Amino acid sequence: MSSISTSDEADEQQLSLINERKQRRMVSNRESARRSRMRKQKHLDELWSQVVWFRNENHQLLDKLNHVSECHDRVVHENAQLKEETSDLRQMLTDMQLNSPYPLLKDLEDITCDTAYLGSESSNQSITSSSDLLG
Repeated sequence: MSSISTSDEADEQQLSLINERKQRRMVSNRESARRSRMRKQKHLDELWSQVVWFRNENHQLLDKLNHVSECHDRVVHENAQLKEETSDLRQMLTDMQLNSPYPLLKDLEDITCDTAYLGSESSNQSITSSSDLLG
């Protein structure tokens, strides 16, 4: 009878050992799952931080783009006005040359322009518009 009880005790010890291992595995798995959730939450927080940063960066870039676009539109408009003014001035000069009683005025086209001289002259005199040239 003692061999049966020894065998029962061995079975109980084995069951106890198995249960203890199961318990340790469960605790280990829970801890692993907790660490995994923490890593996942940290990663999610980092992604949200990036979302905020990229939205801010996008907003700033859109503001810059709008500003540059407005500046471009103003420059294009000013360029068109200057081209029109240049065309009008050329026409006025042509009309003046054709209607001039002075033959030398018609020869102005043959004279080369010294831009360095004109640049120094323009710094000495300020001309605000083409009406200053005509007035």
